Amino acid sequence: MSGNTITKLDGLTYTPSRAARELGLKRREFDLAVNLGRIRTVPDEGGGGRRVAHAEIERLRSEDGFPEALLERVRSVSTGEAAGLMGVTGDRFTRLARVGLVVPVAFYLNRYRTLVWLYLADEIRHFAADEQNAPLLKGRSLPEGVRAQLEGGLDLRARNWRGRHLGFLLRRAEDPWQRAGALAALLDPVQIAEIVKDPYERAHVNRFRPGPPTHGTPGSPAAQLAERIMTADDPDEISWLRADLAQALDEARAHRPAPRPAPRAERPAELGHVHPAEHLAAPRHAHARTNAPEPERPRGLLGWLRRRSS
Repeated sequence: MSGNTITKLDGLTYTPSRAARELGLKRREFDLAVNLGRIRTVPDEGGGGRRVAHAEIERLRSEDGFPEALLERVRSVSTGEAAGLMGVTGDRFTRLARVGLVVPVAFYLNRYRTLVWLYLADEIRHFAADEQNAPLLKGRSLPEGVRAQLEGGLDLRARNWRGRHLGFLLRRAEDPWQRAGALAALLDPVQIAEIVKDPYERAHVNRFRPGPPTHGTPGSPAAQLAERIMTADDPDEISWLRADLAQALDEARAHRPAPRPAPRAERPAELGHVHPAEHLAAPRHAHARTNAPEPERPRGLLGWLRRRSS
């Protein structure tokens, strides 16, 4: 391969769909790999989102065990599969997940409209292999502290998923406004309006506010579920999200003010200025006409200024 060919390949980038095909991944697996930092992306110079460099594709292909090793690192499993990997019953695994000892990485609504949480198989194996977790996996019952939390109705799965998802969003944020948008993604519009009172700043934050992961068509039960899970509902969680959003907003203002319309005094059209296109539309021989009547003097502020200077 010539040096020129290598140089061209080094500068080549792929869309996410093409990169997923090059790596033998489904799009869902590819997106999860990007979120987890397994696949590095670069900005699209044309403003079309993130892309994957050819060099990154080659790096992944050169790793030992490719593609099976990469697929295993991003494999997600349901509750039943996770329980099997951990060597416990499905009921015990659900209890461990409810108290936050294992954290979901994704979710979906199945055909029976039941919420299904997904977990990283790699994390489940590491949890089961840790000797410190043996009391949680063996024995007839869970430790007393865990049982007390469960009896109180604790279920941290949605909140822990939001925390993890926020980490994914913040990892992709490239400036303070995008970080503010990521934090706002977990708050409802009323909460955002209370923190971001300026309408132009609020519009700019909403521009960078990601929606829920795609689950069904807008308005469908799956989409409504995704929106509900995406929105913080715990008072403590809402409190720290509001505080973090306020801080991110201060940093964003210092970094670059939100765009807003120019003040009225700076709009030349309102002072009687002729649009440049009108000059271009005039015939080129207009200035050669010596018998043309003198144009009417301009009125208003601009006319007064011209008469004053003559």
